Amino acid sequence: MRIGIEAQRIFRPKKHGMDMVALELIRNLQKIDLINEYFIFVRPDKDDTVIHETANFHIVKIKGGPFPFWEQVLLPRAAKKYRCDLLHCTSNTAPVFSKIPVMITLHDIIYLEKLLLFGSQGSWYQKLGNLYRRWVVPPVVRKSRSIITVSDFERDRIGRFFGMEPHKLFTVYNGVSRHFKPVTSKQELTRIRQKYSLPGRFLFFLGNTDPKKNTRGVLQAFAEYRASSGDDVKLVMPDYPGDALASMLKDLNCSGLREHIVLTGYIVNTDLPGIIKLSSLFLYPSLRESFGIPILEGMACGVPVITSNTSSMPEIAGDAAFLIDPHNPHEIARAISTLMTNNELYNEYSRKGPERAALFSWEQMARRVAELYQIPVTG
Repeated sequence: MRIGIEAQRIFRPKKHGMDMVALELIRNLQKIDLINEYFIFVRPDKDDTVIHETANFHIVKIKGGPFPFWEQVLLPRAAKKYRCDLLHCTSNTAPVFSKIPVMITLHDIIYLEKLLLFGSQGSWYQKLGNLYRRWVVPPVVRKSRSIITVSDFERDRIGRFFGMEPHKLFTVYNGVSRHFKPVTSKQELTRIRQKYSLPGRFLFFLGNTDPKKNTRGVLQAFAEYRASSGDDVKLVMPDYPGDALASMLKDLNCSGLREHIVLTGYIVNTDLPGIIKLSSLFLYPSLRESFGIPILEGMACGVPVITSNTSSMPEIAGDAAFLIDPHNPHEIARAISTLMTNNELYNEYSRKGPERAALFSWEQMARRVAELYQIPVTG
């Protein structure tokens, strides 16, 4: 079987969630499948050594054009040229008019929710991306041979939204990379602390400017915790623009909080375990997630995770994270206070986290996807 995999962004230096999922899928398929022929369709970029060709895995670099042109015109043309039997598009969208059967990984349909499209928060880039997905996803869902999503929560939501038959829609959990584990090397921890200018004690919040990440709620909770406890702990936020932070703090009437927040810039994925290990708590109180890989990454490193009791997050976290209502900053602040003062509970989550994270692996994910490549789904 000749299988094409769309992995447009995996060569870009600053990778994010869906890029890492596609990369781990390819890496693990290379380990377990020596029979089928694979064609990995990518856009040329600087970080082009993250995967290598093998006897049955071929890297096809496709140049040119903005993303919609690349995906809607150049990608299906390349899939046809290489005589693919199936084209797996890994990041929510796919060619609308593909002559090759398409399988899509539909991580979520958050962009179909009006709040995220028309709300005042979020950048214009994010809003334009949402518009493109709103145009592409409905026809692609109807035409796809089969659809993968990443949690039972999202599978149910997609099925009800599109009125889909269940035999076309499959849950395949994401994994957590093996380098996410408790870092014990003092030399490595010192290197990480110096590289990112980390404070002595800090809470780690992995968010961005997308409204669903709940940066506003985290800042309110952090301000409340500091005021009520007198604790001089800092907040570390990676890859977050300083002007956006200043604007939000001003809007919250919390401009004085800025001196207690450290913006590290982009963090290399392999450095994240060290930063998590150095932190006191890992904050991930997102408003809405289809999976939430960072939840597993935080738990795997043995640091208590505060996350949300909404959407897929309880499904992924189980009883190994402290669940809160993300819409209530006061509840987030109370969770921080509870874990920072209750050693027994703190140690319980530190112990449960790695055990829970060990249930999710990229190899397990790749094996399930490889099975689905072989299933002819019709109707």
